[in-house]
Amino acid sequence: MPKDPIPAKRHSFTALLTLCCLITFGCYFAVSMRLPVVPLYARGFGVSTSQIGMINAAFFLMAGLLSLPSGILSDRLGRKRMAVCGTVVLFIGMLLLCFSRSFFSLAGIYLLLGVGMAAFSPTMMSWVSKISPLTHIGRAYGWYTTALFCGMGMGPAVGGALGEWLGFKPVFLIAATFVAVTIWAVLWFLPARKTVSDHTIGNPRQPLNWRPILTNRRLIGCWLAAFGANIIAGSFFSFLPLLAHDRGLDVGQIGIVYLVQSLTNALSRIPFGTISDRIGRRNYQALAGVVLASLSIAIFAPAVTFVHFLLAASSLGVSLAIAFTSLGALIAETTESRLLGLAMGGYNSFIYFGQMAGSIGLGPLIEAMGFGAGFLLAGAFNLFLVCFFAWSMLERSRDNQKISP
Repeated sequence: MPKDPIPAKRHSFTALLTLCCLITFGCYFAVSMRLPVVPLYARGFGVSTSQIGMINAAFFLMAGLLSLPSGILSDRLGRKRMAVCGTVVLFIGMLLLCFSRSFFSLAGIYLLLGVGMAAFSPTMMSWVSKISPLTHIGRAYGWYTTALFCGMGMGPAVGGALGEWLGFKPVFLIAATFVAVTIWAVLWFLPARKTVSDHTIGNPRQPLNWRPILTNRRLIGCWLAAFGANIIAGSFFSFLPLLAHDRGLDVGQIGIVYLVQSLTNALSRIPFGTISDRIGRRNYQALAGVVLASLSIAIFAPAVTFVHFLLAASSLGVSLAIAFTSLGALIAETTESRLLGLAMGGYNSFIYFGQMAGSIGLGPLIEAMGFGAGFLLAGAFNLFLVCFFAWSMLERSRDNQKISP
């Protein structure tokens, strides 16, 4: 038993955060291997561009609908249980991709994958909030989301290279194997007990009151900012393979473009998370990030070479890193501890709904107007939601000025 409880507490925080990061990296790496492969695999048996957008939208729809209730369940039933359930469902979905040969079968499998991600993602996010001291929450989200986006970046790069080398179906089998390793890691290494942090732990059986959520302007503003930025992300993830392939890039190069976006996104989160802790102006940092995301997606419109795509991807990655390191910390700061799972579940719901809107909404527009116009419209709509986010932060600042002595 150490004499000084503070170092022990910090050691516990570091160890648990490392576990969360490694498990999240493994899960997102495996599931993201499909990203550059499925659109081309689906096109091979006659699925149109609009239908590919709808397939991706099926994943985002289910993940968005279930993230909020999954966040509530993680507060009440336990985070380890929800994480195990989520990874098992993801494993089944990745295996079933090997047997899909139609639009409807792919859409059904993506619905299943959405269920799995809804159980896994908000659970791990709320876990990070629970174990993190308030003085370190920005950098904790920086490290956590770095692991997440490293997985999302390396997964498509490896999936694209394997797809070029082995063909499409072996990619799905290898990805399912990696998900199985993640299930084992959650079962054996993620502790089931509650952990300490600086947060006040509420009674999980206390009746749920929605009023603190629905009247929290800062929280609603963060949710809408996440929605708008992820319309851009949904456009990128759903239609980049088709745009890049039409402009002469092969599957391996498309995977590298995904890798660059995710790695710049990931590696930028650690310094920006630390900056948000030290400066404390998270609202301004988030605002700058979501504005830059709109400008970054526009760069894809005139892109014609591999280098152009790499530059646009790196710009998008940095802008999303600037935004989301602060948005996650803002939500944790403005929400009661007992409602944190609900708040993070809603945050993930808006993330997935935004990606769904980008996937399903832009498909018909791209078919009618082209990829450039579609990406520009995604950026413009995000700027509209940015205005509400800025207003919600401004109203909060005015409230603080009124109560200041």
